[in-house]
Amino acid sequence: MIIAIDGPAASGKGTLARRVADAMDYAYLDTGLLYRATGAKVLAENADPANEAAAVAAAENLGADDLVGEALRSEDVGTAASKVAAIPKVREVLLDFQRSLATTPPGGKRGAVLDGRDIGTVVCPDAPIKFYLTASVEERANRRFKQLQEKNPAAIYERVLKELEERDARDSARDVAPLKMAEDAIHIDTDRLNANAVFDAVMAHIHTHMGADD
Repeated sequence: MIIAIDGPAASGKGTLARRVADAMDYAYLDTGLLYRATGAKVLAENADPANEAAAVAAAENLGADDLVGEALRSEDVGTAASKVAAIPKVREVLLDFQRSLATTPPGGKRGAVLDGRDIGTVVCPDAPIKFYLTASVEERANRRFKQLQEKNPAAIYERVLKELEERDARDSARDVAPLKMAEDAIHIDTDRLNANAVFDAVMAHIHTHMGADD
């Protein structure tokens, strides 16, 4: 069983995916973390994340240690991730890893939950259960701003909003695997829903789907 959860930055898909994976006892992969780690690796080399050679080399040399660390959640790394994700060869390098985990979950798990931008459209287009989370850019910026303020009181809302708008534009306009909703995905607008309400709605759909398959 593969559950795909897509959506733009700060739509709540990461929090939801982790909760669903825990509830179902499935493997979990934050695919965006792969791109963040690639972007962080490029920045650590003082290279340009938009440079294909530098980005591909970083993707090809990712290790387990590169996928951990609070720095991966910084805005600078998020911007770099969006830039490396627009490079076709980088996506090609990371695609096999994502599909392998989805089809052969580690630890003998019965299924996997993957969240990202193109899980339902490119990585796992045949996933039987797909969700697409959205929220207004203002609401998403507010959520991200509050998260950043906990670590950096000097965070500026306008800057967070601008960066999200730019990232949405890059993710939606890129030639390869652009951010978009799969035709068979369940659309959930999280603007006026808290995390518990979103989780309950998603789990109800999953149980209905799985019950229909029995």
